[in-house]
Amino acid sequence: ISTGKIEELIINLKESYTIIIVTHNMQQAGRISDRTAFFLNGCIEEESSTDELFFNPKNTKTEEYISGKFG
Repeated sequence: ISTGKIEELIINLKESYTIIIVTHNMQQAGRISDRTAFFLNGCIEEESSTDELFFNPKNTKTEEYISGKFG
């Protein structure tokens, strides 16, 4: 319940503010973000709209992480 309330607050606040969330919870990132970056070993591997990154990743490592092949 508390996670849902926090996500609802973030969704409301992002209309007026820029919010950066760092998470390992891919499902949460998909629910609350407009844009997503995938980092590997401290470097950005891929950054795009959340839908593009989750459903049509350009980088092989991004695709492997999202599909659960590592991480």
